[in-house]
Amino acid sequence: MSGLVKLLQSMLGSFRDLVPIILVVSFFEIFILQQAPDNLFSILVGVIFIVLGLTFFVFGLEMGLFPIGESLAHALARKGSTFWLVIFSFSLGFGTTLAEPALTAVAAEAAEVAAEGGAIAATEAAMDSYAMGLRLTVAVSVGLAILLGVIRIVKGWPIHYLIIGGYIIVMILTSFAPENIIGIAYDSGGVTTSTITVPLVTALGVGLATVIKGRNPMLDGFGLIAFASLTPVIFVLLYGMVL
Repeated sequence: MSGLVKLLQSMLGSFRDLVPIILVVSFFEIFILQQAPDNLFSILVGVIFIVLGLTFFVFGLEMGLFPIGESLAHALARKGSTFWLVIFSFSLGFGTTLAEPALTAVAAEAAEVAAEGGAIAATEAAMDSYAMGLRLTVAVSVGLAILLGVIRIVKGWPIHYLIIGGYIIVMILTSFAPENIIGIAYDSGGVTTSTITVPLVTALGVGLATVIKGRNPMLDGFGLIAFASLTPVIFVLLYGMVL
């Protein structure tokens, strides 16, 4: 019974999170456009599905992704093997990013636009190759970002020096990179930190900071997402400059 109550409370919370969006859309439809939205019934059904999707997504995070991320971090830290911790960090960043739906969508759109602009051949094979190249570049960059972030937690390095240095590199590379890759590079930093990557990476960082002596989970456990957002920009700018 308590599980059902928790599910209903979570569902109510998901609906509450959607209320601002619903109010904004309704305001513009009624007072600005002064028209009823087309397919109102379909929209209402869609809202119900969104509420259900958000509810089960949050439940999935709490039941699966967060616990497994923290437990793996604890186990690897207690094992005392920096080598396997580093390998796991890179593999986690690479695997979750390569599977990220948002990155797949952006890479496919970028390949299509590049073909229309004449940057690559307008063939399906060329566009698939370009999109996969972008995805692999971003996945490798996020893997290295998580690796760097884990080493930072282990060593206790200040995060702000690394982030400031990273953005200085971004500014320098932006001055030399082709114009048609700059927007894609900056977007790549955002789409990598989405539904799959963020929960696991956050759990990994907090789990490591919790189990390592002398580390504060609030001060040291967070920040991995910042690296995962920054390094793809650098790597995609380099990708555009090389190609």
